[in-house]
Amino acid sequence: MLVSQNQAEAAPQHAFDPLNDAEVARLRADFPILDQEVNGHPLVYLDSGATSQKPECVWEAEQHFYETANAAVHRGAHTLAVEATDRFEDARSAVARFVGAGEREIVWTSNATEALNLIAYSFSNATGGAGGPEAERFRLGPGDEIVATGMEHHANLIPWQELAARTGATFRWIPLTAAATLDMDAARQIVTERTRIVAFTHVSNVLGVVNDVAALVALGRSVGAYTVLDACQSAPHLPLNLRALGVDFAAFSGHKMLGPTGIGALYGRAELLDAMPPFLFGGSMITTVTMEKAEYLPAPQRFEAGTQRIAQAVGFGAAVGYLEEVGMERVADWEHRLGAAMVQGLDSLPGVRLLGPAADSGVERTGTVPFAVEGVHPHDVGQFLDSRGVAVRVGHHCAEPLHRFLGVSASTRASAYLYNTAADVDALLNAVSDVRGFFGVK
Repeated sequence: MLVSQNQAEAAPQHAFDPLNDAEVARLRADFPILDQEVNGHPLVYLDSGATSQKPECVWEAEQHFYETANAAVHRGAHTLAVEATDRFEDARSAVARFVGAGEREIVWTSNATEALNLIAYSFSNATGGAGGPEAERFRLGPGDEIVATGMEHHANLIPWQELAARTGATFRWIPLTAAATLDMDAARQIVTERTRIVAFTHVSNVLGVVNDVAALVALGRSVGAYTVLDACQSAPHLPLNLRALGVDFAAFSGHKMLGPTGIGALYGRAELLDAMPPFLFGGSMITTVTMEKAEYLPAPQRFEAGTQRIAQAVGFGAAVGYLEEVGMERVADWEHRLGAAMVQGLDSLPGVRLLGPAADSGVERTGTVPFAVEGVHPHDVGQFLDSRGVAVRVGHHCAEPLHRFLGVSASTRASAYLYNTAADVDALLNAVSDVRGFFGVK
């Protein structure tokens, strides 16, 4: 074994009761998919950064909804419709509580990508004159600037490029330091009185680096810019209170945090959501319709046109309930220990390059670790690891500019979650240590 169990568990004691191997073993029993073999080896699932596995309570909640309360929400007075609406809105309340938001501040979307596009298209519609006087604050034009960062997922990059192109605004970005962290000195020069939007990720989906949200929010506020947080890699892994963070908007996805696919959420401060014009139109989001015009409901319903993702929302509510029961401080602590073991282990292997901050940099990271194996393409690395039962992610992880900065076209990424163990880390490191020999790389 390349990493001992004691090494993976070495961490300072906290006020909460940390997770341990025995409890994680009990948690794993809630995830039947993990109890299988792949290519004759026990499955080691280290791809939760892409999509997490689901505990039984999540898909049972969806099934129970279909078995007992399936009906359209907000549309009927019969018993099933009322029950479906209650469960739908109860899930909204659960997710809102989980991220420190009000119920009216959570808009259901298909995923985080849709949530981020919702903001961009709403601002675009406001620029075109929609929304009336209340939406004037969201208008953009020549002379205005939109700022993102050099480590964004494409979903928090391309919508802002397109919004700039549609409105005549200028798109700019905060570069990275040589250590692959945000260059905050450059940020203070880039974010100016012309900046209208500052969009940034809480945790890099590639590097696992945790950014200084407080500093970025303060920078945006100092110039009156709206702040947009990509919380896809923080909501599943860190305690999160969006109101306390002070961001104006945030996006996250259910499937990355034990929930179903096809469901995500947009957080927005209530007064902003109520002033933003919608960009999807149809039933369930209106107050009055004539043949000449329509008037729209307040948020969140004004952004939820058509039949909603009802069962998925119910499953999402069950997922955050599961995470709350485990305790997000404990989840973050456990993953930090696993991530540190992966960083140290990979950094010690000959011919393996750890991507991002150095192992001894002290930069805060989650349990997501990218690396490159000298002389072997990441896709070959991934296939070899799969032959050993180890599931990881390969490619540019929808962050091509970041990989270009790192000097690679693609990488291999291992990402841990609450159901992973020190033994999983050992399996990864043992497999990676054999990659170069298998491919005959000296």
